[in-house]
This record gives sequence, structure tokens and C-alpha cells, in this order.
Amino acid sequence: MKNSKGKMIGKIITYIIVIGLAIIILIPFFWMISTALKSDADIFAWPPEWIPRPPQWHNFADAWNAMPFSKYLSNTLFIVILGMTGEMISETLVAYGFARFDFPGKNVIFFILLSTMMLPFHVTLIPTFVIWNKLGLVNNFDPLVLRSWTAWGPFYIFLLRQFFMGIPIELDEAAEIDGASPLQTFYHILLPQIKPALLAIGVFTFKGYWNDFLGPMIYLGDAEKYTMNIGMYFFMGGPNEPPKWNYLMAMSTIIALPIIILFFAAQKYFIEGVTFSGLKE
Repeated sequence: MKNSKGKMIGKIITYIIVIGLAIIILIPFFWMISTALKSDADIFAWPPEWIPRPPQWHNFADAWNAMPFSKYLSNTLFIVILGMTGEMISETLVAYGFARFDFPGKNVIFFILLSTMMLPFHVTLIPTFVIWNKLGLVNNFDPLVLRSWTAWGPFYIFLLRQFFMGIPIELDEAAEIDGASPLQTFYHILLPQIKPALLAIGVFTFKGYWNDFLGPMIYLGDAEKYTMNIGMYFFMGGPNEPPKWNYLMAMSTIIALPIIILFFAAQKYFIEGVTFSGLKE
């Protein structure tokens, strides 16, 4: 009886801690929505109001129409779709090679590949820009899209390699006996079994390209090619213009919604893909 009471108390304490932490984490999100629904005069009101009265729902439409966000959305989707496609194809093939083929220096190359995760993006920023500039591709989508086809995500390659190594090699041997080529084995036998990892990588890459601000800011100089994140930056105001915080928060909410929806839609596979990858040998 005492053990059951102790377990019940432990669960209650755990739930209280989890709910408390969730509330703390969600406070910025709630404040973003609250600010998006406020008028200019109510944003800095004291004491602050969490629920605007009345809510300014037109802020979302006004913010969208204040800049050519329809064009920015199409630019963003172009980069996201090509970037996701490039990464998932190139990194899956590279991971398959590391998991299923033996070649001289394989372990050394894989170690060097993983060691690149310790290099911050900012360290390679200048030399990468110089390369794209020498190629004459600055102020184009090419630097933001072509990089994805070079399997530049070592963490994703590691994740997929772990999944491939967890699949019995006997399946490859059986397919080879039946006359299947390595590419056919990869596409028809192995690829369907790593769907959780692919969905997890899809969520990661979508979030990365959708939220990317630094890359488009560096490589895109033409306003017609701006993405949504760059367009949202103009709400920060200028030397003689105050920031439009309600418009900024309204667009932040709009931009955050696809990621939230995608995460909850693929939550099961996302967690499975990240968790099981470390358990397969």
C-alpha cells in the first residue's frame, strides 16, 4: 500500500515538474501570439496584457500585405523543396555506401566526415562564399540549393548509416542471388525499412531550410529573390522608423506554424528515427 502511494506521489511530482517546464518553454510562444494580436499602443502597456482586448486579427493580413510575402513564400518553398530532396538523396546514398561497402580507408574517411560536425558554420562561411563568388553564383539560389546535393550533413549520414547497419546483411545477399544490383537492393529492399530515419531527417532539413536566415542574407542581393525570413527582417524598422513588433510577431507565428504542424504530424516517426538509430549495431 505504501509503495503504491509512493509511486502515485512520484507520478504527481513528475507531472507537476513536466507541466511547469512546459509552461516556461511555451511562455515565449504565447507572448509572440499575444503581441501579434495587439495594436501599436498596447504592445508596451504596463502591466502587460496577455489577452489583447480587442484582438487585432487584421495584423496578420496587414503584415502579409506590407511586403511581397507571396513572392517570398514561393522563393522559400523552392529552396526548401530542392534542398530537402538533395540532402535526402545524397546523404542516403553516402550512408548506404559506408554501411554496405568495403573500400580502402573507409573508417578513416568516415571519422573525418564525423569530425566536420565540430566545425561551426561560421568558420567555413568566408571560404565558402569566396568559392561561390568565383563560380559567379552569388545572388542566385544555387549556393543555397546545390550544397544540399553534396551530402553536407554528417549527422544525417551517421543517422542513416546506423539504420542501414541494423538491417541484416542476409537481405542483401538474398537479393544478389535473385539477380538484383546494389542499386536495386538499395531502392527495393533497404530504403523501405529506413522510413523512420528518412522522416526524421525530413523534419530536420525542412526546419533548417525553412528557418534559414543567414544563408539567404549572404547570398541573395536581389529583393525579388528574398525569402520569408529576410522579408520579416524589414519589420525591425530603420534609423527613422520604429520596429513593427506586432507585424513581426504575426509573421513569426505564420512562419512557425508549418514546422509545428509538420512535427506533430510526423512525431511518431521523428522520435522513432532519432531513438532507434543509436540502438542498431
